[in-house]
Amino acid sequence: MRFSEPPTPAAEPSAGTPEPSANGSGPSVNGSGPSVNASGLSPRAVEWYELTPIEVPEPPPLPTGPLNAAQAFEALYTSCAPALVRQAHLLTGRRALARESVERAFQLAWQRWPEVAVDPDPTGWVRAAAHEYALSPWHCFRLTLRRPEPRSSPRLSAALEQQGVALTDYALIDVLRTLPPPYRRALVLYDGLGLGLPETAAETEASTPATAGRLMYAREAVAACLPELADPVELRRRLADAVTGEGPWVVRPGTPAAVRVRGERRARHWTHAAVAVTALLLGAIALTVHTAPDHYEPPVAKGTPIRGVPPRPALGPLSQEQLELRARLRSVLAGGPERLAPEIR
Repeated sequence: MRFSEPPTPAAEPSAGTPEPSANGSGPSVNGSGPSVNASGLSPRAVEWYELTPIEVPEPPPLPTGPLNAAQAFEALYTSCAPALVRQAHLLTGRRALARESVERAFQLAWQRWPEVAVDPDPTGWVRAAAHEYALSPWHCFRLTLRRPEPRSSPRLSAALEQQGVALTDYALIDVLRTLPPPYRRALVLYDGLGLGLPETAAETEASTPATAGRLMYAREAVAACLPELADPVELRRRLADAVTGEGPWVVRPGTPAAVRVRGERRARHWTHAAVAVTALLLGAIALTVHTAPDHYEPPVAKGTPIRGVPPRPALGPLSQEQLELRARLRSVLAGGPERLAPEIR
C-alpha cells in the first residue's frame, strides 16, 4: 500500500507525552517545560525535537478558491513534512539532520516550484530530494555530526510496553545505520512507506533485481540483530509506526512560512555571493589586461666573457725629443698656410 499522505494525528495525548507531576514541577502543558530523567536526576532543557504536544492542532483549512504558489507550497508542506522528517530520522538517526534534510528539500522545491507544481507526484519529488540530502556522503566531514546525538530516555508517563517500543525503535535505528545508504533507503521505502518494488527501484535509481537483492540483504541484517523483527510483517508494522509517528517519540518539522523565508534568504545570499565572485573575477581580468605587455620584447642574451685580449696600454711621459718635436710643430703650424691656420676676418 502506498501512503500518499500521512494520516491525520489524533487529538488525544500520545503515550510519550509528558504529564505534569503532582508537585507542579513537571513539564508544562504546551511541552515547553523541562523533562525529567528516568533515573531521577536534575531536569534538563528539552530540545525542539523532543517536544510532543498533548493536543495536535488540526491543519488550517485550505482556501476554497484556486491556490497561489505560496498557498500550494504550504499545503504540500503541511501534508508531507511530518512524515518526511520521520523518514529522514530513520535514514540518519539524527533529529537535527532529519529536519535539516526536509527543510532543504522543500527550499529546493520552492526554488523550482514551476517544475514541482506540474509534477505528477510532488510528494515523491520532495521525498527523493530529502532522502538524497539525508544520505549525502559529505555529511561525514561536518564536525557537528561526528559526535553522537544524545538520546532521551522513555517518558515516565509512558506505559511499560511503549517504553520498550521506544528502546526497540532506537535499536532499529542503530541497525539501519549499519546498512549501506542504498539498502537503508530501499528498506524504508518498501517496508516503511509501502511502495511497490518498481516504484522503489525507480526512486532509488536502481534496477528491480538489484532493489530486490538490497531488500533481502537489509531484512536479513535487521533479523540478525533484532530477532523479534525477523518476521517481515512485524518489520513492516514497526517501520510504518516509525514513519507515521505512532511511536513514543515524535520528530516535528518547522513551519512552512519559516522554511520558505529561510530558503529565499539562502537563495539571496548565494546570489549575492555569485555576483561578488563574478565582480572580483572581472576586476582581476581587467587588471591583468591593463598591466600585461602589448608587444613582444625579445629577451636580452646573457653576456659571455672574452679572454685573450691584451690590455690597453697607458701613455707614459714624453721624452725630450718628443717635447722638442711638439714645440716645433706648434710653432710651424701657427705661422703656416692659411689652410692649416685660417685667419678670422
